[in-house]
Amino acid sequence: MSIHPDTVAPATRLPGGGALARRLVRVVGRDTLAAASAVVLVVIVLAALFAPWIAPFPADGTLATHPADRLSAPGAEHWFGTDQVGRDLLSRVLYGARTSLGIAAAVLVISALVGVTLGVVAGFAGGWVRDVIMRVTDVFLAFPALLLSLALASILRPSVQTTIIAIAATWWPWYARLSAAVAAGVRTRPYVDAARCLGVHPIRIVGRHVLPNSLTPVLVQLSLDAGGVILTAASLSYLGLGATEPTSEWGLMVQSGQSLFTTHWWVAAFPGLAILVTAFCFNMLGEGLRDALDPRSAS
Repeated sequence: MSIHPDTVAPATRLPGGGALARRLVRVVGRDTLAAASAVVLVVIVLAALFAPWIAPFPADGTLATHPADRLSAPGAEHWFGTDQVGRDLLSRVLYGARTSLGIAAAVLVISALVGVTLGVVAGFAGGWVRDVIMRVTDVFLAFPALLLSLALASILRPSVQTTIIAIAATWWPWYARLSAAVAAGVRTRPYVDAARCLGVHPIRIVGRHVLPNSLTPVLVQLSLDAGGVILTAASLSYLGLGATEPTSEWGLMVQSGQSLFTTHWWVAAFPGLAILVTAFCFNMLGEGLRDALDPRSAS
């Protein structure tokens, strides 16, 4: 009796979209902190997407200045106060969410695409291919990520694009090592051996069996890393190596208000609070997803 390769060991694959979604809702729903973090993140993402429509002073998120309103304390007109040139801080925090979340999304997508691709190839191919890819990965991992990002950013012109490039160049090795370890374990599974015996092309084996089984830890790591990427991007902007004026970016806003903290605390406090809340919620959501995607939690 012939066996179609697509029917080999279906139980070893990731749950289907519906089953996975139900497990996520069930397990994360039991984790109050993860559920609350997910709600807060949804609100932050929606606020970032609709910032031009919900910001009280949309022009203040870009180039507008109002010298007559400079350093106004939080009040009825300006809920978060104003900065050194009279720009509404609530509007700039909302626009800053667009920048910070956009940087995080771009970095994670680039890092995952590069890292998972190299990691799956290394783990599935093995031999000298794995050795070469892993040694290159080790070179990048030998340096602290933030230090290497600072070095790369200092070479390039400060901008949002520079921030994305500098962080992504140091973030992909983690995904490469993670996916390589998972792929190396999957390639020895009986259903992969059966697919090989049936003459299935290696590319199809990778796409049908190895890659889907390597995505679970990557998805968890992405959610955990989002907060770290936001903090790293804010650090580069704070040090003058990332976003520049008049771009609204949380780290840049904290840097511009640090010298005024004792007299005009709101200039640095509100963007700093936005960084804290967003990074914390991503970490808590990542912990919840790790439990939700753990097969042992299915029972």
